[in-house]
Order: sequence, then structure tokens, then C-alpha cells
Amino acid sequence: MDLSFLDVQHIRMKKIGAYALLFRNSIAKGTWKKYGFEEGYEQDNLIFSILLYIMEQSLKEEICTIDHIAAFIDEVNNLHFKKGITYEECKNLGEFIVNAILCDEGNAMYFKAYNFKEGQYRDINISFIKNKMEYIDGVRRVSYSLTDDGYSLLLSTLEIEENLKITIHEIVFKMHLEKASYDKAVDDIKNIFNMLRIRVQSMENAIRKIRENPLSYSAEDYKSMMEGNLEILNNTKKQFLIHREMVNEKINEFIDYDIHIKELNKEEEENLNNLKIIEKYLSRTIDEDQKVLKKHFDLKDVYGRELENISKMSLIERFNFKTEVYDKILESPEKLEDIDIFFRPLFKMKPHKFYNINKALEYQTIIRKNQVEEDEELAIDEDEVIEAENRKRLERLNKYKEVIELLLELAVERSKISLGEINSLIKESNILMNTLIPTVEIFREVIIEMLKNRVIDIDDIREERKNSIESGEIEFQLNKSILEIIDGNKSFKNIAKIKVEKILDSEEVKLEGLLNENGDIKNFICSDISIEITKIGGLRL
Repeated sequence: MDLSFLDVQHIRMKKIGAYALLFRNSIAKGTWKKYGFEEGYEQDNLIFSILLYIMEQSLKEEICTIDHIAAFIDEVNNLHFKKGITYEECKNLGEFIVNAILCDEGNAMYFKAYNFKEGQYRDINISFIKNKMEYIDGVRRVSYSLTDDGYSLLLSTLEIEENLKITIHEIVFKMHLEKASYDKAVDDIKNIFNMLRIRVQSMENAIRKIRENPLSYSAEDYKSMMEGNLEILNNTKKQFLIHREMVNEKINEFIDYDIHIKELNKEEEENLNNLKIIEKYLSRTIDEDQKVLKKHFDLKDVYGRELENISKMSLIERFNFKTEVYDKILESPEKLEDIDIFFRPLFKMKPHKFYNINKALEYQTIIRKNQVEEDEELAIDEDEVIEAENRKRLERLNKYKEVIELLLELAVERSKISLGEINSLIKESNILMNTLIPTVEIFREVIIEMLKNRVIDIDDIREERKNSIESGEIEFQLNKSILEIIDGNKSFKNIAKIKVEKILDSEEVKLEGLLNENGDIKNFICSDISIEITKIGGLRL
């Protein structure tokens, strides 16, 4: 099992250690009961209120002595906690919280965190507040302010929006790349990838929740989710593409240096390995970003459809037949003369009657038995519907694979082929056109997915597929399809990389006479692109 995810646990444990030490110093202290704070939640709320007050004073660069803290406790208690304590008792309580809980009676506070890289526990020093001497009206007093650990603790308690988290991590990731701190950048990009994956999972949960009960998913939750998705999609993907291009340039620099100048030293090799990990996770992050886009529209469709169904149900007027019809007729039997007005909407059209000679000669079976047989048939039909849907998905997936396989065959024959050249070939052969472009939608999706990946490294995606978990859904995945095609066709076994890019300063290509999924004939216009194959060893085929 790969345990690399534990490499930075000791860093995370510093955050946990701050809470642990704080509550450890507070719990089971009998002093609290003297001032009426007997419940643990009351004690915790007061501790963090005082920490926030000290932070406020620190940010304003104002003096914060025990007298200031006592005045704060006295005011908060009178307004909110309502404990029967005097100002002097508030001062004593403030001294207890500052000295005994936040400073541990002046002793240095340490938390043991296990470092999995070193294989041993390390002591982490944690302090929440610091003090300095200030002269107030000529009197020497102790003033308290927050340390970096104190700021970190309080800022971590305030949750920020998911899209802002990703933006912040992306800024930190960019900074580490610019400073060549590639080991830290690896952790940054892994965190970003995990956040996007969590985002996708949260949208899947929201879709499930809406399908179960649309009214349980509030409009505020929907608005927050959709706006957050748009923020992520607008800002992140472009940045990740830029980062991946820069990382690829750095990797090529290291490789050229290793080949043409001299061998890389240990530090440079480690940097190169970290860059390759970053490049791999950037590609996976871009894929995850695409899943966010897909789930965004799925959520929008499901939410709109379910709300529409609820609104339709609300238009159906229901009434109690007994009270509205039966009881009123019993009260006034003469109303039976107009009962046809009530039932008339049920018989707007007379049933069309015809004589079926086959039914007259058909063997008559028992009605109850027929009902049982019909129920069984319905159950079988439901399974058949699911199987039919899976068959349709498999047929569509096979069409995707046929398009990719034919594109690879054409590219392998010439080592490099353009969409313009492919257009010339399909004009000469209808069979080639029907295989390469079964529908406009399938061909367009394949081209778009290949352009997004730009450079498809077979070894990298093979390694990535080893660590991935299959969801079992029948859906088109470019990397998975390419691997299956290469493994199933011996003529592709020497392919190392597939490079797809737009041809600059080239005329648009117009593919004419193509069928869409509705059977209509359409024209497909797009920029000219090239598909280049590199074989194992770095040479073009």
C-alpha cells in the first residue's frame, strides 16, 4: 500500500495539537465551578471569546492587560452568560484563563506528533499568547497579544467557501512553483485535487438528495453550490493549464540538462520526480474540473425537473368524494338530475368499438391467473429495460472506440495527420466517413477530449489507471478507451505518446453531410488540428 499520504501528517497534527492542549488544560479544572461555569460547552465558549478579544486588541495594536480582559468578561457576562459574579471575580476568572489554560502556568507546551518520514515522534511547541511589558500612566503592566499559533488556531475555526479554498491553495501552489519548492507544491496540488473530488462527491450527494425529496434541498443550498461551481470553473481550469505547461517546460529542461550537459545530482533528481508527480496530478485535476462541469449541469437538470414535477402536482385539484358529492346528494337528491355535469369530463370521447374476430376465437383464461402473469411480465420488462439501456450505452461506447482507433490508424500510417487531410479522405469513401463520424456529437466529443489532454503519455495513463478505482458505470473515458485500443491492437504497441494540437494560421475545416443523433444532416466546422504519434524511444512513427 502507498503510504505517501501520511508524509505530512505531523504538519496537520500541529493544528490538532493546538485544540488538544487547550482543552487538556481546561478540562476537569474545579476553578470553573466557583464562577458558575459548570458545563464544558460554557467553558469552551468563554475561552474562545477571550481569545477573540485578545486577537481584536492585537490587530488594532492596542494594549490588552488583565484589567481589559476582566472588563470584557464582565460586559459579556452581563449581556449573555448571566452568571452571578462580581467584577473582582471576573478579574480572577480572567487571570485563571490566561495563566492556567492559555499559558499553562508559564510552562512550555509541547504536543507529540508522529513523523512517518522519520519513523518517530517529534515534539511540537505550541503557544497561544505572548506578553510584553507596557507602561500605563507610569505603572508597569503586562500586556497580552496572540502568537502565530494563536492566529492560526482562530483563523482555522472560521470556515471559508469551497471555491475560495481552491483559489487560496492555487495561489500558494503557484508561489511554491515560482520558488522551486517542488516538494511543497506536490502537497498543494494533491490538496487541490482532493478538494475538487470532494466537490464532485458533494454534488452527487445533492443530486441523490433532490431525487429523494426536492423540498429537502433548499434554494440557498442550490444557489451556493451553483455559484461556487461557476467560480471554480471560471478561474481554475485556465490557471491549471498554464501551470501544466510551465511544469512540462521545467521537466524538459531537467531532461535536456541530464542528456546534454551532465548527470543530475540527488537534489535535481528529486526535483524532477516531484515535477513529474505535479504534472500527473495537474492532468488529473483538469479531468476532475471537467467532472465538476458535468455534474454542474446534471444538478441543474435534476433540480429543475423535480421542481417542475412538484409544481405540476400542485395544479391537480383534489377533493373528498364522500363530502363533496355523496353527502350533498343525500342532502338534496334532486341534484342527481345534474350529476352528468360532474361526470361529463370523464367521458369526453366515446370509446371506438370494433369487433375483433381473433378475440372471439381466443382461449379464455382465468382472470386472476392473468393478473399474476401480467405482474410477472412487468417485473421481467423492468429488467429488460435496464439491459436495453446498458446495451445502448455499450453500443455508443464502441462507436467512440471505433472513432479513436481509426484516428490512430490514420495517424500511425503517416506519423502525423491533420483534420484537413482526414476531410479529404472521407470525401472519397462513405464507409470511412460513417465509421469515423457515426454522429456529429460522438466525433466532436472525441476531438474535444483529445484537445483537452494535448499530450497523452501512454505510460503515465497506464500508471494512473492502476491506482484508479472503477465506478462500474458505462461511460466514455478517453484515457481508458485509448489503453483498451492499444492493448487490443498489436500495430499500436510501439505508441508512446499522442500529441493533439491546433494548427495555427490554418483555415477552418468544414466536414459536410454528417448525421447527428436525431438523423438530421449537419455540417461540422472547426479549427484544423494535427494528431502526431511518437513511438517508444522518442522518435516519430
